[in-house]
Amino acid sequence: MLSFAEEIMLLLLEDEDGRFAHIPELSIRCILSGAVLMDLALKNKIQSNPDRILVTDSTPTGDSMLDPSLQKIADSKEDHNARYWVEFNAREGEAIRRNALTRLVGKGILKQEDDRFLWVFRTRRYPIIDGEVDREVKGRIFGIIFSDEIPDPRDIVIISLVDASGIFKHLLSEREHRRARDRIDRVRKMDLIGQAVTGAVREIEASLALAMHRPF
Repeated sequence: MLSFAEEIMLLLLEDEDGRFAHIPELSIRCILSGAVLMDLALKNKIQSNPDRILVTDSTPTGDSMLDPSLQKIADSKEDHNARYWVEFNAREGEAIRRNALTRLVGKGILKQEDDRFLWVFRTRRYPIIDGEVDREVKGRIFGIIFSDEIPDPRDIVIISLVDASGIFKHLLSEREHRRARDRIDRVRKMDLIGQAVTGAVREIEASLALAMHRPF
């Protein structure tokens, strides 16, 4: 089974040549941070509520993408809420992204290609090798938001995280986004596992938007 971070990276792929949708850096960092916390929650390692995230089992998972966050939360001398840990782990957002892509390459789903731009600047693409997995992830998530199909808990979490980060606006046309808006809202209300985490992601995005529009 793919991790939340791996599935989110597949959702962000724009084409089979391995180019990703242009998403604001903070949005990527926040959604990947939230993805790690939600994987820990579904593994029954942490519980979240509006006031704090509590470690329920500090035994390492053996997953190099999850265990550093679990250890930091377990070692913390103070209680912190979901927003604190989303922001804290977002500092490692680039490492989480690289880890997720490395795993997708290792599983034969993507391949890594380095290109040169103007013979100087290196760019990296991740062309799709196994298109079936990519289509399954996108088909499953988009199929849910454009139907009345009952989603499972993992799909509810992914939809909630993607929406909290405002990324659906980049993945869907304006018309598609309007059409799916009510359905996305209904799915989000089913998120009994990660409301605190996805709420924290949404708060951070709202704070950033206000800061960007605040007069100097």
